[in-house]
Amino acid sequence: MESFLNNRVLQGTAIAWVSAQIIKVIVELVWRRKLNLRLLTSAGGMPSSHSAAVCALATAIALHDGMGSSLFAIALVLAVVVTYDAAGIRRAASIQARILNQIIDELFQGHPISETRLRELLGHTPVEVVAGALYGITIAWWWLTKV
Repeated sequence: MESFLNNRVLQGTAIAWVSAQIIKVIVELVWRRKLNLRLLTSAGGMPSSHSAAVCALATAIALHDGMGSSLFAIALVLAVVVTYDAAGIRRAASIQARILNQIIDELFQGHPISETRLRELLGHTPVEVVAGALYGITIAWWWLTKV
């Protein structure tokens, strides 16, 4: 258990993910003047914590095991898939949910067919993904190269 808790790669990844989630709350507070603690456990927002985590993982593995290692190859492929999904597929699902909610609101104004609305904040803009990726790389680099 001690070796698990002392795993620098895992620590750097966790620090990037948790701190990116906290930054989302701060960004929302600064930009919209709204304290939204739900952002601590939700998807979407600036920066992408998913991108931060997988890019931190790939960077930490590159620094720890080398860019020629099989572990780095796995982490790099995972990072590409997750960041693509965050900005592509989940972003499209967010847009569709917003449009469907709007259609339902307009068609059934005053007579809702359901109390449940679709979640609209699922994906990220490309800027949020890039910001998360750069943040994760920076955190992992800092964490693994500090003495």
